[in-house]
Amino acid sequence: MRIKTLKFKQNMDKHMLEIIPPEYAWLIPLAIPFLIGLIVGVVIKRTLKLIIILVVLILVLVAVGYTQLPAFDDIAKAASKYLPTLWEEAGPLINMIPYSSATFLLGLGIGLWKG
Repeated sequence: MRIKTLKFKQNMDKHMLEIIPPEYAWLIPLAIPFLIGLIVGVVIKRTLKLIIILVVLILVLVAVGYTQLPAFDDIAKAASKYLPTLWEEAGPLINMIPYSSATFLLGLGIGLWKG
């Protein structure tokens, strides 16, 4: 039974290698960071748009007198409470992004521009 399993695994590995022809295999390390860059660029652009819309909405609400902005001390206390936790959670995720790759930066630029 063990011999059949090993042969099956070897055959699967052999077929998996044949999915991408060797003459095109060099594109994969270029395409993956580019696609990640596109996705990150689109996410950043849409997040910034949402933040701008929320800031404008809050300013309009303050201008009409519907609400009041909190004091700077309250904002600073909330930031000092939540930002360290956010940094601890997001720190390892930042290391997963291939930001030193030229194709990632190209995808990021296109994602920010066209996204």
